[in-house]
Amino acid sequence: MLTILSMFYYICLRRRSRSGTRGEALTSRRAVESGQRAVLPVSVEVEQYAKEVLDFSSHYGSENSMSYTMWNLAGVPNVYPSSGDFTQTAVFRSYGRWWEQCASAPQAFRRTPKGFYSQDYIELGFEEPVYPTAVEVLETYYPGAIVQILACSHNPFSQNPPTDVRWEVLWAGDPTKVLTPQARQFSPNIKHISFPTNLLRLEVNSSLLDYYTELDAVILRGVKERPMLALYKMPIIDISDLSDSEEELSDVGGHLRADGKHHRTGNGYFDKLPYELIQLILSHLTLPDLCHLAQTCKLLHQHCCDPLQYTQLSLQPYWARLSDASLGHLQSRCTLLQRLNLSWTGSRGALTLSGFSGFMKACGLSLVCLELSCCHFLNEACLEVISQTCPVLQELNLSSCDRLHPQAFIHISKLSRLRRLVLYRTKIEQTAILSILTFCVELRHLNLGSCVRIEDYDVVASMLAARCRLLCSLDLWRCRNLTDRGLAELVSGCRMLEELDLGWCPTLQSSTGCFQHLARSLPRLQKLFLTANRTVCDSDIEELAANCPSLQHLDILGTRLVSAASLKKLLQSCPQIRLLDVSFCSQVDTRVVQELSGLFPNVAIKKSFTQ
Repeated sequence: MLTILSMFYYICLRRRSRSGTRGEALTSRRAVESGQRAVLPVSVEVEQYAKEVLDFSSHYGSENSMSYTMWNLAGVPNVYPSSGDFTQTAVFRSYGRWWEQCASAPQAFRRTPKGFYSQDYIELGFEEPVYPTAVEVLETYYPGAIVQILACSHNPFSQNPPTDVRWEVLWAGDPTKVLTPQARQFSPNIKHISFPTNLLRLEVNSSLLDYYTELDAVILRGVKERPMLALYKMPIIDISDLSDSEEELSDVGGHLRADGKHHRTGNGYFDKLPYELIQLILSHLTLPDLCHLAQTCKLLHQHCCDPLQYTQLSLQPYWARLSDASLGHLQSRCTLLQRLNLSWTGSRGALTLSGFSGFMKACGLSLVCLELSCCHFLNEACLEVISQTCPVLQELNLSSCDRLHPQAFIHISKLSRLRRLVLYRTKIEQTAILSILTFCVELRHLNLGSCVRIEDYDVVASMLAARCRLLCSLDLWRCRNLTDRGLAELVSGCRMLEELDLGWCPTLQSSTGCFQHLARSLPRLQKLFLTANRTVCDSDIEELAANCPSLQHLDILGTRLVSAASLKKLLQSCPQIRLLDVSFCSQVDTRVVQELSGLFPNVAIKKSFTQ
């Protein structure tokens, strides 16, 4: 057996020696034959907390404070080892599957790889570049959301422009649901990489969690000198590599001639299949598999390059590798493209105006959906290109494109067929949003959450009521200046509203009757967030119970004036309710939550705690 293993490894070394140096192969072979590992060089392990939060996709907090924001992840822990709901932690915008069930949720893209689970991310910079030996994440509430940890070769604090930026996955896993919401220190076994790093990226999926996950700090451990392993890392050996010949295997589908040799007879059984059936089979492949298959033969190349295979294209899972060259390669195949997802792509110079505009000019004519969340390569010229090349565009997502200049958004008003527009965490200003509402009268879904540069939301609400009467969903999360007057105009003009997010809007007061008027005006209402409005009272809840029978999601976190009796009446009157958040409601204690949960087992009643 030892002889056979030695022979196998000798073959592997021969294969490796073609790409590596002779010295590397001999060193590796001697290490295996001796059965020993060389002594590692002594190097002191460095422990460091994040110096700076560089980028993130969303957060629960405000752009103008520190409560529940991603910026809390910089520095030493604020909360750990305590457990519970603390404002000093980093919290993403959503959790669970509630958002996916709403009418405003975008349609899922086909061909998303099975191993791609990421929904949100955060990038952290550290002081010293090191070769990572461990990454520790201090999770203080509902842990289990982290699905991937990556390291980058680029030093974010370097004055030099990034060149040859490389991302390496240190660890990846499936979404999990931890049985307890208690704090924990998450430290997975990470892969060793060949470059030092001081830039980490955490990607999360909170879909299985019962409440918002909260992160307190991230620790990067590593050494400054590259660890030298005596055992040369063996490559993954493909079965074809066991042959000493570099020639490819002959066509196994060919028939044998009388002399025993193979000859080619076309494409075998594929020639007998209908074109449409082959197209249907290929539609189940991921994009990389489709590109690889195109290199096998002319017939499959023709099928794999058929524009009908590219009516939907999600490049978000490949954000770390996508470049101008990638778009150029795909350009000829995407002439019938209808839905495109470029979210998270193009950072640090990977995509340029030239590459993006060239692709859009070639492929934008039939485009109806364009997802550009967190695309920091975008500038005003890019939005101008979109407005010129996408005449039938109906959905545009610019979520967290917070580096776009305010003037750039004026070009969106030229997209008169828009039905869904997401501007969450952008720098859009009042002039641009009013122009958009003037010309984009077919809007059904609008997200202006955390758009802090809009000066007067009452004016925006009035314009919506006058121009966008078919609006189905409106997100005004953390708008600071909407008053009862603006809300009254809004709900009087947009009676088709099914979703309305007024979370953390401090200028709305229940005493004006605005919430009761809202309930009477919106009979189709399914989702209502009045998060952190301490004035919501029993009369508001009773009006919802009387007028909104289709209500499914209600968030009244933080109110002091709602009683258990009114909540019970609401749950009895609205049988479709599936989510009710009563966290920090002073009249609704744990006993009340348990009682209501027993009476209405199909409702997820949320009550966070602080230890």
